[in-house]
Amino acid sequence: MGTFSIWHWLIVLVIVLLVFGTKKLRNMGGDLGGAVKNFKEAMSEEKNKSSELPRQGETHGSTIEGEVKDKQQS
Repeated sequence: MGTFSIWHWLIVLVIVLLVFGTKKLRNMGGDLGGAVKNFKEAMSEEKNKSSELPRQGETHGSTIEGEVKDKQQS
């Protein structure tokens, strides 16, 4: 009684199809597939960016110059 049989799953599937309709389910499946595809592409792009670290002396950006006035120990 604790597990679902194939008949339970078929009834749930029929109810879901009646509530949402096949067109809406097809659109949700396509949207989910597109989201997974975009996520995988973004992850591969991020992996490529992190492997292209600047070499020694090739840093990009600005340098902040300053002077230490007084050093206090706590």
